[in-house]
Amino acid sequence: MNTQKIFTYLALALGVLGLILQAVILSQGDDSIKMNALAGDYGIVSTMVFLAIVILIITVALTLVFSFSNLAADKSKLRKAMISVGAFIAIVLIAFLFSSGTETSLKDGDMLSASGSRWIETGLRTFYFLVFIAVGSMLYPSIARLKK
Repeated sequence: MNTQKIFTYLALALGVLGLILQAVILSQGDDSIKMNALAGDYGIVSTMVFLAIVILIITVALTLVFSFSNLAADKSKLRKAMISVGAFIAIVLIAFLFSSGTETSLKDGDMLSASGSRWIETGLRTFYFLVFIAVGSMLYPSIARLKK
């Protein structure tokens, strides 16, 4: 049996299980679920959440496995991916070097460390740099075409 059939049957089984859980939740009604939750019994709802988490983990794991296997199969794709990862790391490094951290008090009375503040600023600067690069890469061909 090939992997596509296995994944198809697995997806079908998880979908049917989710459908059954959804039907049970709908048949219980909102008031019953709320009263049980107040008593600390989350019952079928926690089972549905657990199923969603399992499906998310399976999806992420399969996506990573097949992505890396496809990259490993083609050296040119692997080279391009490594260049892209290196460029992203360079952007994060540049953003980190431009960031400065200061200790900040939070609304709940806790303190945000200087290191935490610097990493938050790094994340924001990285986002801004990536937006600037994306907009520039969209505008550059248009401007080049207008010049011709």
